[in-house]
Amino acid sequence: MSGQDHRTTQYQIPYTLIILTDHTVHSQLFKSSINVIIIIIIINHIISACPTLAKEKYIKRHDRVCAQLHFNVCKETGVKLDTNHWHEHVPKSVETGQGGNVTVLWNQQVQTDRTIPNNKPDIITRDNEKRTCMLIDVAISGDRNVIKREAEKVLKYKDLTIKIQRMWNVKTKVIPVIIGATGTISKSFRKYVSNIPGNHELRNYRKQPYWALHTYFGKC
Repeated sequence: MSGQDHRTTQYQIPYTLIILTDHTVHSQLFKSSINVIIIIIIINHIISACPTLAKEKYIKRHDRVCAQLHFNVCKETGVKLDTNHWHEHVPKSVETGQGGNVTVLWNQQVQTDRTIPNNKPDIITRDNEKRTCMLIDVAISGDRNVIKREAEKVLKYKDLTIKIQRMWNVKTKVIPVIIGATGTISKSFRKYVSNIPGNHELRNYRKQPYWALHTYFGKC
């Protein structure tokens, strides 16, 4: 084993599977660089680009991260919760906290007077007292694409951000929460998440994608 931290290795697979690096040669299989490339391509396909897994498995890992974020936001803003554990939390479409000053929307379209195609971020928080709004959108991507996906999310909701600022008279920002399929995050990840109300253990978010990896093999 190379001894490198699986969170920062270029090709990240949990230790229970296998870690591939440019310097890892542990069997006859890895003596050929072509074999290594083929294995990397196969694994990358399984963890982030398989149409079969996208129908259920990818959605489930995405929703687990969203549910954890939603739970932490609700807990911080005084929303009455049915459980003390995020993994038992079932998000509701609309929640209110802090005496009605904070509204938390889950998977809801924003109604506008003109058509805006991208009008349904995963979570929306609106603070009427502070006059702020956050559009939180989550994605679990291939490890090499986390920075690219962050930029895409911000651009995706640009029109909605402008429209909400005008309609609701609140300062609005997009918060992309992008995690690589094996837990990779960008340098901006902590900064983005720090804007979200709640106590957020970053390692718990990063665990969600790769905890599910062992269920993918044999199903793609």
